[in-house]
Amino acid sequence: MHDHSDHNPSPASGRSWLWPAVGLVVTTLALVGGIGVALEFTSTTEFCSSCHSMQVPFKELEGKVHWKNRPGVHAGCANCHIPKPFLQKMQAKIMAGKDIFHEMLGTIQTPEKYEARRQEMAEAVWAKMKANDSQECKTCHSIQHMDFAVQDKFARKKHEGAAERGQTCIDCHKGIAHKMPTSSDESEPKVKG
Repeated sequence: MHDHSDHNPSPASGRSWLWPAVGLVVTTLALVGGIGVALEFTSTTEFCSSCHSMQVPFKELEGKVHWKNRPGVHAGCANCHIPKPFLQKMQAKIMAGKDIFHEMLGTIQTPEKYEARRQEMAEAVWAKMKANDSQECKTCHSIQHMDFAVQDKFARKKHEGAAERGQTCIDCHKGIAHKMPTSSDESEPKVKG
């Protein structure tokens, strides 16, 4: 007798690659979805302010116009500190890792220690915002859509020529959401808000 099973493979054996491929696709989707969920979770104000050291800037934000205002427009931590585009978002997350590192080291855990590093942290954020043309601000604010006629004379003069002068939001609006560093030359924001 002759066994022909080796010569006539079953139809399913030709698709032996299918289940590992399906497994790979499902695993990839789960990882990407998990990363997306993690990115969203770590971009919430609740997450940001859960670190003891971030209570200092969070309490400052609560007292500013970006937190509570007449029309009820609200901005949380991510609105100002985490860009929307993926690569810039990842760069911001890496930059935030430095704050987590200092939280674990204890170098910014108390209000006094936070104040000692405030200038350095503020300058890093200002430089990032200057380099990206204040793109986080521009997700809500647009010079092209400002009604200069209803602005006071000072604001109108500053806003009308800002682009031509190479200025961006952070040039004038430092300290709009957080206290200015006391060692800064600009101990008060140029424009209060």
